[in-house]
Amino acid sequence: MAESDGPSYIDYETFLDPDFSPTAFANSLVIATNNPSDTPIDLSTPLSRVLFDIQEIDTHIHTLTTKSAIPLLTHTKTQADAGQKIVSEVEAQVASLTDGYQRLEKEVIQRYEEANQVRIAVERLWETVQVGRAVARCLTLGRQLETQMAEVGGVGGTTGSTKKEDHRAMVRASNTLLAARQILSASGPNEEGEHLSKINLITYLQNSVITPSETSLRNRAQQIIREFSLSSLASSSAAPTTYAQSEETKSRTTSALLTLQLLNPRLLIAALQTYLRASLTSSLTSMGRALNNLPTLDRTLLEVSARCQNIVALESLLGATKPPQTTPPDSIAQVQEHLTNLLEPLLAALDTSSLPSFFWRSLAEGLGPRVADLVARGGVTARALRGQRDRVKDSVRDCVLRGSQSPGDPTRKAGAWEREAAVMVGSVTGALGR
Repeated sequence: MAESDGPSYIDYETFLDPDFSPTAFANSLVIATNNPSDTPIDLSTPLSRVLFDIQEIDTHIHTLTTKSAIPLLTHTKTQADAGQKIVSEVEAQVASLTDGYQRLEKEVIQRYEEANQVRIAVERLWETVQVGRAVARCLTLGRQLETQMAEVGGVGGTTGSTKKEDHRAMVRASNTLLAARQILSASGPNEEGEHLSKINLITYLQNSVITPSETSLRNRAQQIIREFSLSSLASSSAAPTTYAQSEETKSRTTSALLTLQLLNPRLLIAALQTYLRASLTSSLTSMGRALNNLPTLDRTLLEVSARCQNIVALESLLGATKPPQTTPPDSIAQVQEHLTNLLEPLLAALDTSSLPSFFWRSLAEGLGPRVADLVARGGVTARALRGQRDRVKDSVRDCVLRGSQSPGDPTRKAGAWEREAAVMVGSVTGALGR
């Protein structure tokens, strides 16, 4: 810069040095204009030097700006014009983008909001349709259940009707109940019965049709199993007298078994165990009285044989009855899906391989202490038992062999039940001695 405008005595390199120090520069000026031995230091000379340098620099700056004013203004104007042009172009683009956004908002966003409202309305309508279909299905099943219960003779039946009852309708009604129960239990999110619990009509249907029908079916099936009898050994009004009556009893009992299996497998097991316990209790009580009064022993043993024959017939019926394909959503039902008949879960619950064997062994277990108590009391009864020991032994053995065969079966497989006969004979004669 100094070379272009002529020589200058100002040392610009010193001032432009990055390590320039004002104090060091001032000190060098004072030392250069004064002697170290001078007591009064002259500061006016270095100060004048500094002022003169400043004035020189100011003059130089003024000269440069005066010569370069027009080029600087021209350059500034050019940059300003270019900036203004860019701003104009940007404003045009911004205006175009604004117009595009407004058009997009009108054509897309507003239409999306309208479409979203339509979607919400359609979803709610679809939920309403689903609820309506579920309600309609429940009402259809309820009407169907009323018709079936009228055929059974339960809920919905006409009072004083002389129409013959159809026990097969129990199974149909159980399947209908199961279908209704599945709908009502599917109350999770997005399931068929999600909102049914909030509908008064469905609540009324449950309280007036479904629950009473289920109770009626359960009680009816339990009664049929409780009254099951096929043996003709002992006189009984429930025992069939003809082949057709026997087949009707089997068919009615099969319907009862399937009904309880459909309603709840636990109910079936409980009903069958109740039947076995009732037979055991009656047999144990009657045999205890008969041993105390020997003239009635033969008739009592005949009744016990009849009860066991009924158990044999029940075992055969259970073995021939396959579980229904439709089962309730129950943990036991899921475990029983692989079963081939209804006998297997009962044998598993009783921990036995045969119902007649279970009957005789359980009867012998309860009979032994009673006989021992009779002998311990002594008297006429104990002497009569000891005196007729062989007769009692043969009668009890014959009772076991006779009761262990199917009703109406003339063939006797004695060898198959010798162990049970020995157990029963031992329970009666064991306390009598030899």
